[in-house]
Order: sequence, then structure tokens, then C-alpha cells
Amino acid sequence: MENFIELNANNIASEHICCAISDKKCADSYQAKKNWLKREFNNGYVFRRLNERAKVFIEYGPAESAWIPITAPNYLNINCFWVSGRYKKNGYGKALLKSAIDDVKEQGKNGLVTVVGTKKFHFMSDTKWFLKQGFEEVERISSGFSLLAMKFDKSAENPKFNESVKSGECSDKNGIVVYYSNRCPFAEFHAKESLVETAANRNLPLKVIKIQTIEEAQSAPSPATIFSLFLDGKFMTTDLSVCMDSRFDKVIDALKN
Repeated sequence: MENFIELNANNIASEHICCAISDKKCADSYQAKKNWLKREFNNGYVFRRLNERAKVFIEYGPAESAWIPITAPNYLNINCFWVSGRYKKNGYGKALLKSAIDDVKEQGKNGLVTVVGTKKFHFMSDTKWFLKQGFEEVERISSGFSLLAMKFDKSAENPKFNESVKSGECSDKNGIVVYYSNRCPFAEFHAKESLVETAANRNLPLKVIKIQTIEEAQSAPSPATIFSLFLDGKFMTTDLSVCMDSRFDKVIDALKN
């Protein structure tokens, strides 16, 4: 593909990863995402982006090694998938999706799978767009997540969410609990810095849990392993801006109403 570049262990140090390119406060988180990618390349992970300084990219890999609590044998799982700003409506999204479909066919996989929101969730792909491209919903859970699949082997078993996410709750029922991973270059800074001040200003207990292995990710209480915030045990949001003191009350109040 003429306009796209695929990152790998050899070029990851010199190439950007689309998000947080110039955000100095997230520099450590940015490097942590690069380190995460470098490790995951060994598991067949793909990061393909437009060869521009832009947020136009797709990430996917074998579902068996996905940092998502799903079971989808012989599928490729799409993680982050963004086309932003002036790059929208230029065919880049369809071209990136086609590249993943081509890999499914070349590797003899059953299809593609991805986690989205039943409504638009922050830091998650556009549900309506996926449905228009031929994905179908195969499962949804009460916390507002939906599992979509594009099956090429119609006889294959449907992907499914793991039991750990079915209740929409986490085991800690007191105050704020956050699960995050280095899948996003923004997550670590805001979970470990911004949210600490926010919780302290409200006298709310805070527990921040970093997901550090595939096994931990596949047994997490939320399908959004980039960032998920629970309040008194109940899943609330994937919106990282909730970590900020100026945004916390607005985001939480909107979710409660």
C-alpha cells in the first residue's frame, strides 16, 4: 500500500505512533506504548499507519494473544483503529480495514473481531461504521460493550466475551478503581498522575491497577483494557478525561443521569 507504513521492531524507535506525538507530559507513557508494541510484534501484532504526521492507523493481531477479555480462536482482533481530522472521508479507513481483511484471508483465519460500545465510547472505534462495513454484533454485555465480528468461515464459532466482564463490576467496591495498560500512550500518565489529585480533592479512595500481562488482560473486569474506571465497584467510563479535576464531576454526573 503506497501511502501506508507498517511499524516493526527495526523501525519502531524512529517512527511515530500517531497519538501523543508532541505531548511532553506523556513522554514516558509514549515510550511505554512503543515498548509494548515492540514486545507484541513477536506475537504477530500489526501497527499500520498513514505515512504522515497524522492519527490514521489500525492495530490488530491474533485474538488468542489479544490484551482483551475475549475468546475468539483463529480470529484477528482489531484494537485501536482511528482516522481523524482532515483525513476523514478519504478512503483511508476502508483501505486500512481491507489490509486487515487481506491478512485474515492470507493467514486462513475465521474472520475479524473487535470490541466497541453499544453507544460511542471514548478511545474506542466507531460502532456504526463497523456495522456498515459488514461486521455483525455477536454479543453485548450490560456495561455497554458490544462484540462485533466479520466472519469469513460461516461455520466457525462466534467470538465471545470472557466471564470476567459479564457482571460489569470489579471486585473492589469502595471508591475509584482504574484498570489500565500501556496499550495507549496517554493512559499511564493520567491514571497515575492526574487521577491521584482528582481523587484526593474529593476524599475518594483510589486504586490504580496496571495490566501487565496477556493473562491479566484476558481476565480483566472490563473489555476496555486501555483504560476503564469503576466507581464503588460499577463500571463507569473509558473516558480518560475523567482523570482530570476539571472533568471528573461532569463526566460522572452525566453517566449517573
